[in-house]
Amino acid sequence: MQRARLLADLNRQLLEAYSRRTTAALRARLPLPVALPWLDKLLLINVEKEVRKDAQVLRRAVQATKAGLPIDEALVMSLLQTARDIDRDFLASARSPLEIPIRYEAVNPVRIQRIRKLLDAGSRLSKIWSPRRKLRSALAEVFPEAELERLLFELMVLYARETQVLGESVRMPALLSPLRRRVLSSLYETMEKTAQVLAHEAAGRLRRPKASR
Repeated sequence: MQRARLLADLNRQLLEAYSRRTTAALRARLPLPVALPWLDKLLLINVEKEVRKDAQVLRRAVQATKAGLPIDEALVMSLLQTARDIDRDFLASARSPLEIPIRYEAVNPVRIQRIRKLLDAGSRLSKIWSPRRKLRSALAEVFPEAELERLLFELMVLYARETQVLGESVRMPALLSPLRRRVLSSLYETMEKTAQVLAHEAAGRLRRPKASR
């Protein structure tokens, strides 16, 4: 399962960078110190959850492809339940003042889109990526030209939509509700702009051969 672990690690690096850049951009855009503790905590909880969920999706994609099994709706629903289990574990251990009653009727459609997209990408890569072949070569064949950048952007935008839904679910004192509305109105726009820049940079790095020493 070395391939699944490598893909999961690359995905973790991408999402952690995405979270850091989003937080920095929001700090510059919204100089509201009282908003930042709960927003920082929300972004931290969400990126930790997403990294773990994505690792499961990539592992199952590689396993299914190796075994010749279909990437079907049953697999998607199984991973959706896994995501819900991870939600429960993380929220129980977060030790946060934030109370987030996740609205699954709003979150699940976004999650299903992201699971399907990541399953498809992992499966397509697994079909041609062998121990003798470098990841850059496999990526270039499966995702030619701007397709890799588009994939990374779409995955991050779906992540942004889920983060926005979670933010809308956060329970906080009534006096802070107007503040939350102001922050969340900027959150998705900021995350979308950040995703566009980061997708371009990450796709370029993944395609660029390592410099020889």
